Amino acid sequence: MTQSKPSEAYFHLHLVSDATGETLINVGRAASAQYANVLPIEHVYPLVRSMKQLERVLIEVEANPGIVLFTLVDKDIRGRLRSRCEELGLPHLSVMAPVVRLFQSYLGGEPTPRVGGQHALDASYFKRIDALNFTVMHDDGHLTEDLEHADVVLLGVSRTSKTPTSIYLANRGIKAANIPLVPNVPLPPNIEKLKKPLVVGLVASPERIVEIRQNRLLGLNAVETGSSTYTDREAVSEELAFSRRLCARNGWPLIDVTRRSIEETAANILSLYSDHRRRSIAET
Repeated sequence: MTQSKPSEAYFHLHLVSDATGETLINVGRAASAQYANVLPIEHVYPLVRSMKQLERVLIEVEANPGIVLFTLVDKDIRGRLRSRCEELGLPHLSVMAPVVRLFQSYLGGEPTPRVGGQHALDASYFKRIDALNFTVMHDDGHLTEDLEHADVVLLGVSRTSKTPTSIYLANRGIKAANIPLVPNVPLPPNIEKLKKPLVVGLVASPERIVEIRQNRLLGLNAVETGSSTYTDREAVSEELAFSRRLCARNGWPLIDVTRRSIEETAANILSLYSDHRRRSIAET
């Protein structure tokens, strides 16, 4: 049986994992993003660790034919999924297999399969939890007296994605605090004296900031008063100009997030943080 290519503007994407499925979701979405005119309908099946669980998955796969990606440690479960996909003529791939083979060719020896091994409760896991706790407690200008304990401090006017970027960094083990720049509200007195953290300014185009703020007000069913400058373009431009001057005066890097995703902004910050750490070590 040969499965024909989908003619619709969507396709079914089956993600079968014996762990959380996060790896598959990230891989599937990264690949799907290369096809702008075709949208995936995701079917995620986490914690598939028995034949009985797999059979329920196979019923769904047969009812909604599409691409099947999987990460399964158990050979029998993996073999059953493969054979059924072949019977149905469906494309299927163990996304970790090519990577594991590459590691094996370089490192030698046989790998030791572990279900959900990347989620082990090891030191790096607890580092991420610690970073997440720190970041939540230091969100939106809270607890500014101990910013020296942060790894990264983000500064920016309202709606420059400070909080989601901080949370993303925390999931990478980075203790991130963020400080809003608000007109006529003084900055924490210690902000320009910080030595350990990397301080990064976030800006965007005035048009983008105004658009996001207007959408936020609509979402909150809020009405802006005549005296408010929250969505006034000239006022927003001045807020952003102040941000730029502040960062330039202190030699802090500035990132324009207008056309960047949270992931792209965080990747840029992580690169800057690596350079910052190397310089700090060299100076000690």
